[in-house]
This record gives sequence, C-alpha cells and structure tokens, in this order.
Amino acid sequence: MTITQILFWALSALTVFSALMVVVSKNPVHSVLWLIFTFFCISGHYILLNAQFLFIVNIIVYAGAIMVLFLFVIMLMNLNESSEPKKNRWLRMAGVVAGGCLLLVFVAALKNIDIKKQIAETNTGDIGLIQNLGQALFNEYVIPFEISSILFLSAMVGTVVIGKKD
Repeated sequence: MTITQILFWALSALTVFSALMVVVSKNPVHSVLWLIFTFFCISGHYILLNAQFLFIVNIIVYAGAIMVLFLFVIMLMNLNESSEPKKNRWLRMAGVVAGGCLLLVFVAALKNIDIKKQIAETNTGDIGLIQNLGQALFNEYVIPFEISSILFLSAMVGTVVIGKKD
C-alpha cells in the first residue's frame, strides 16, 4: 500500500466516525463540532484528489462560515430539557420508514456500478488546479464571470440600501 492509500483509508475512517458522532451526540453543540471535523476530513480527500480549489472552498465556506452560523444559532436557541418535544412512537416509526426508503434508494442507485473499473487519479494530472480554473474563467467564460460579479455587486448595494435606516 502506498502512502496515498493509507491516507485515504485513514481519512475515510475518520470521516465515517465523525459523521456517526454527529448523529449520535446528544448535545447539539458537540454535534456541530463533529460536523466541522467531518468537513475537515472531506477536505483532506480533496487534497488527495489534487483539487486544491475545492479544498479551500470547503474549508472557508462550509467549515468556516456555515458551521459558525449553525453554532451561533444553536447557542442562541438555548436548548434544554424543557424545550424538547415529547417522544412519540409514531414519529420514530416514520423516521425508521424514511431511513429505510433512503437506504433502498441508495442500494438501487449503486446496484449497477462497477467499482473496480473506476479509478481516481491521485497526485497526477492537473484537472483540479486553481491555475486551470482561473484560465478557464478568464479566457472562455470572462463575460458570464463579469456579469455575475456585477449582479453580486448590485445585490450587495441593494442590501445596504434596504437595510439602511432613515
């Protein structure tokens, strides 16, 4: 086994463990912290696939901004034992049925996949490099890129105007 395979399996085990801890944790703050750790493990997979842009975006957007937002919302909600809904047997049954349906969809989707023929290229090629993304954005897609930047700028100006007090 190469070092890349060892890193892949170690990151995969950590990802699955931390994702299970998100679901199993009783404390919602601990659950969010485990979710942040899961995002970091997934970002490690992006590095192994030579996709630095996805690595940076995953760290900044998901593990940074969105998870901090989740954490603040959970902390502001002030969850305690008295605010929890009463446990209902029918809701648990509905959850089990929904989970079983999801499992059935996964099995049906993955039934015809031949995994042995699909090989991911690690540390080879230049498909995920930021330089290639920049060249594609500023050569082939420069007009849509500039139009989207004008739309974002107008949305920010509109937000400031709407939020401004008289």
